[in-house]
Amino acid sequence: MTSLRIGLFTDVYLPNPNGVSTSVYLLHRELRRQGHDAWVMTPWMPDAPQTSDSGVVRIRSLSYPFFEGQRLALPRSKRLPSTFDLIHTHTPLVLGMWGLQLARRQDLPHVSTFHTHYEKYAHYVPGLERIDRSTHLIPRVARAFYQRADVVIAPTDPIRDLVRSYRITRPIEVIPTGIDTPLLEASPEVPSPWPQGTRRLLTVSRLGPEKNLERVIEALAELRREHPAHLVIVGEGPQKADLEAYARRLGVGEHLTLLGAVPYREVGGYYRHAEAFLFASETETQGLVLWEAQAMGVPAVAVGAEGTLEGVLEGVSGYLVAPGDSAALAERTRRLLADPKLHDQLSRGAREFAEQRSAERIAERVLEAYERASSERRVRRSFSQVIRRVGRSSLASSRRGF
Repeated sequence: MTSLRIGLFTDVYLPNPNGVSTSVYLLHRELRRQGHDAWVMTPWMPDAPQTSDSGVVRIRSLSYPFFEGQRLALPRSKRLPSTFDLIHTHTPLVLGMWGLQLARRQDLPHVSTFHTHYEKYAHYVPGLERIDRSTHLIPRVARAFYQRADVVIAPTDPIRDLVRSYRITRPIEVIPTGIDTPLLEASPEVPSPWPQGTRRLLTVSRLGPEKNLERVIEALAELRREHPAHLVIVGEGPQKADLEAYARRLGVGEHLTLLGAVPYREVGGYYRHAEAFLFASETETQGLVLWEAQAMGVPAVAVGAEGTLEGVLEGVSGYLVAPGDSAALAERTRRLLADPKLHDQLSRGAREFAEQRSAERIAERVLEAYERASSERRVRRSFSQVIRRVGRSSLASSRRGF
């Protein structure tokens, strides 16, 4: 493929730790490794590196008061590093809309990734949940945005079905986010946050109500009946105090460590220490942290909902349980902790299962989606030209008729 100048437009990016940030980071890096001139357009953040990131343009931004760590960019055309051959948007927010407008104005191929089940995050905008229940505003806004892309990327089959339920008719490619196993394995050694002699449980998650971390804490309390389990949660968010209080009510406050945010290049050190990865979120489009944990050989026990249904190979890399079933979450975890042979078997299965998600392979599939978008754009352009010619011909004929 000829080298492309690609604009990756996203309203969230590192150092803000989440699945979208990681997805864009890995894609950007792999595109550049493969010889493409890829640029990330993202809001400026106070804790962003002071030195310039290669191929990253940070746009002046304002703080968003209702979502910790989120910024609202103030786009300016002067900040564009170059003209682009293709636009790839990752969020239907301020910078995603900017990318959409540039693609339409300059007649560029436009690919958009549907990263998030947006209804599940409506509580971060005051009043939006109530408005959406009565007007279905979120699906309507999503349809208006993604219907204008040439190709939509969905990370899993369930999310493809969700996109279709919004009556989005554009071509959809199912392409998951890549995993950078070498980067995770190269993470520096970190001091273990687990007390000596405890069974090491790990969750990596935003501390928000949509992540259902209460179910993981309930599973911890149940496990404590038979095992000296200790749970470490890597991540930050508005629910920190509530989760600490809930753990105290269940009598496991001293057996829970909320570690806060960890730089992406260091998170592999915590996976390396863990014996089991627990995950209770029902809102994931793919559950990227599940794949990271398994790539590091950590068996996963997770709820089976939406994107996580494809994130664990049942009985091979870990276990899936029904949403909201903290007792089952505890029971499956107890099973693998009690049987060293089973744990080793699941650990090997987890590594093998995650191998299919290498960042390099995923970038190659995204490039194929770019080719399809370019083809779609050429077809639409040719169709528009035919319509214009027919219109001019009809107008000329009508004038002659007068």
